[in-house]
Amino acid sequence: MAVAGGVVAGMSSFTTPEEKERAAGAANQLPFMPGDVAPITVKEREARIEKAQRLLTEQKMGALIMESGTNLKYFTGISWWPSERTMVAIIPASGPVRYVCPGFEEARFREQIIIGKDVYAWQEDESPYKLIAKVLKDAGVLSGTVGIEEQVRFFIMDGVRKEATHLNFASGTPVTMNCRMIKSAAEIALMQRASDITLGGIKVGISQLREGMSPGELSSIIGKAQRDLGGDADGALCLFGEAAAFPHGTIKPRLLKKGDIVLMDCGCRVEGYTSDITRTTVFGAEPTKRQTDIWNLEKQSQAAGFAAAKIGGACGMVDAAARKVITDAGFGPGYQLPGLPHRTGHGIGMDGHEWGNMVKDNQQKLQPGMCFSIEPTISIPGEFGIRLEDCAYMTEEGPKWFSGQSKSIMEPF
Repeated sequence: MAVAGGVVAGMSSFTTPEEKERAAGAANQLPFMPGDVAPITVKEREARIEKAQRLLTEQKMGALIMESGTNLKYFTGISWWPSERTMVAIIPASGPVRYVCPGFEEARFREQIIIGKDVYAWQEDESPYKLIAKVLKDAGVLSGTVGIEEQVRFFIMDGVRKEATHLNFASGTPVTMNCRMIKSAAEIALMQRASDITLGGIKVGISQLREGMSPGELSSIIGKAQRDLGGDADGALCLFGEAAAFPHGTIKPRLLKKGDIVLMDCGCRVEGYTSDITRTTVFGAEPTKRQTDIWNLEKQSQAAGFAAAKIGGACGMVDAAARKVITDAGFGPGYQLPGLPHRTGHGIGMDGHEWGNMVKDNQQKLQPGMCFSIEPTISIPGEFGIRLEDCAYMTEEGPKWFSGQSKSIMEPF
């Protein structure tokens, strides 16, 4: 459930040069990790497009229109900023990928092309939507339905619809979801490396805990450590004491005190693939019985969710199993506090949150290659919150952890 550390008040950089040096020294004790990581190959992206085309045919769609965002990167390898100037990629049900981009950007755009070669450029006084309609015609899409992927902004979809009134338009999610939700071995390897880096960053953060530090200082330490280890830091939400009862933090300032619960929800990216890990411990004192009991209950709940993940079973069963442990202990029921106020997990891949949520009544069947978090927070307003979050991936034999569970409240690794 990682979100940007800026959600929490009191964010600031290190206060002294000594603190900077100490944090850097801790990070330098860990090895730079991603040197042998293999990026996604052109061959794998071509296979993704072939699968998308099979799904387009099954869904009776003539093409899929994508713009800037994760799906564009997933299928074509192109990264593009979503400005007001329309740029789209079009995957037809058969034939090569085609692109529409601003004329003055064409040379820069072509630098990124590794799949397909046809670029239709529009000038500042021309309509990109007429050009998109022409691309569809050139691709043989003369009637029927065109899929619009979920990140296409309304003004683009509306412009295309007005220029291609003979076509119908529908959600392209049945194509994009069913491609991206099942990860390949190469994708899982990148996610594993991202998880390794994030664990290393959290270790550095714990080693630098000190009384009086702000959540922002801890977030900065963890983020820098992840970058030093070779990851693209993707946020570290750090919460102390009663603030940890808010799953995504609070605006109230809170400095670290001895005996506080410390919750660290962190992630990074490696070659575009994400991690999401939460560790919860106690700072500077022996944990109380209450803290230890709730922490142990949280671990039992997480373990129950993991055990419930079965090939062919419903995603909702993971939530049901994890939640039952918490409600059987007298919390809840449902989303009521104190208890578990949110779903037990979410899909993960190139985006931190993807399809395949571990949530009540989700009948989506678990399949090999699906990746998801298991994070049944226990929130106790006015006291603290405990979250243990690790991500898992499905194999033919069942689920496997990317990061594995914490050992105990004072042994997070």
